Amino acid sequence: MYSRIISLIIAIIYLIAGATDGLGAILKIMIFLALPLTCIWYGDAMGNYTGIMRMQSITTKTPGCFIRFMGWVLLLIPIAVAFYHSL
Repeated sequence: MYSRIISLIIAIIYLIAGATDGLGAILKIMIFLALPLTCIWYGDAMGNYTGIMRMQSITTKTPGCFIRFMGWVLLLIPIAVAFYHSL
């Protein structure tokens, strides 16, 4: 539950920061946020998916904690890049 709230707060901060660049930037940020937020909020459901995806087959379930972790990594990459560039 806390991970959903914290990830939503981070997403809102991204949207507010992008608002200075106009509507196009906000739309791009929203598109970027779709995958990490989905991974964080619904990691267990996404981990249970098996089947054929883009000509490759997913044969085993992925642990939901791994899906959520990768969602956090993807969500925090822009902060890490900004921090790196500020050094």
